[in-house]
Amino acid sequence: MSAPTNWTDLRADLQRRMDSAVDVLKKEFAGLRTGRAAASLLEPVVVEAYGSAMPLTQCGTIGVPEPRMLTVQVWDKGLVKAVEKAIRDAGLGLNPAADGMLVRVPIPPLNEERRRELQKVAAKYAEQARVSVRNVRRDGMEALKRLAKDGVISEDETHKHEKEVQSVTDEAIKKLDDALAHKEKEIMQV
Repeated sequence: MSAPTNWTDLRADLQRRMDSAVDVLKKEFAGLRTGRAAASLLEPVVVEAYGSAMPLTQCGTIGVPEPRMLTVQVWDKGLVKAVEKAIRDAGLGLNPAADGMLVRVPIPPLNEERRRELQKVAAKYAEQARVSVRNVRRDGMEALKRLAKDGVISEDETHKHEKEVQSVTDEAIKKLDDALAHKEKEIMQV
């Protein structure tokens, strides 16, 4: 995107980029296993089917019938064993069992050590998101200085807008911290 030529465009761009960092963090958190079943847990699984690698979501429907159980309704009977093997070999610590064309995937409870590891991973994801937000803030401050230098906005407006950029940044960081606190609570819940 080209550099914003006025404050309104700049603010909208900063807000969009910071919201994007929050959304990315929430997607990363969705992939962290918390001991509870979530369909997103199986989405990255790749199945060897028809001579090529296919995402699991193209081989069957993922369901969550109960809190500690996932199911995959496989569409082609010939792929049941391949889906079962792909889930087992995905490194998720899951042990699927085929039942006709339905593959049941029980979610084992997490031990204390694994919960602590997941907390650290969640904290690392959150820190990466905070760095992204701070980079957006830095870009915004630089763009403000350029607008002032080019005479588009006055020095007083620059100071006022710098405070607004900081306010938007603080708001985004708070969203990230809230998401992290929620995820840590979810991870530690037995």
